[in-house]
Amino acid sequence: MDTLKNLHIHHIGYLVKNIDKAEAEFVALGYTIINEKCRDDYRKVDIVFLEKEGYCVELISPYAEDSVVSGLMKRFKNSPYHICYETDDYDKCFELLRAQGYVPFDENTPAPAISGRRVQFFTHPKLGMIEILNG
Repeated sequence: MDTLKNLHIHHIGYLVKNIDKAEAEFVALGYTIINEKCRDDYRKVDIVFLEKEGYCVELISPYAEDSVVSGLMKRFKNSPYHICYETDDYDKCFELLRAQGYVPFDENTPAPAISGRRVQFFTHPKLGMIEILNG
């Protein structure tokens, strides 16, 4: 089994300046809120997940100047910025991504907005940022 070919898209990460206003706009577009807003104190962001027609969007909004996404917010403003892939073989996936030139960004940590499951962000010069979620 090739672990990377069996990755499943979990969500699209969407960076927003004001999470409440962005949430209202997504709801107006027909999205359903999956979970109430969650505060991630490690990353210093507020997060909410929404779904429409099987597609999941994660709204991420920094609440502090030293948030891990504050620099991205200054550069990209309100914008999608990562795809999250779910894997059943987290450690093997991590090794394979590194071998293919993906560089871990930040630390491998639990994500409070996803029931404390482990996540790891990676960057790649040709693709930008992805997130891997332990399945």
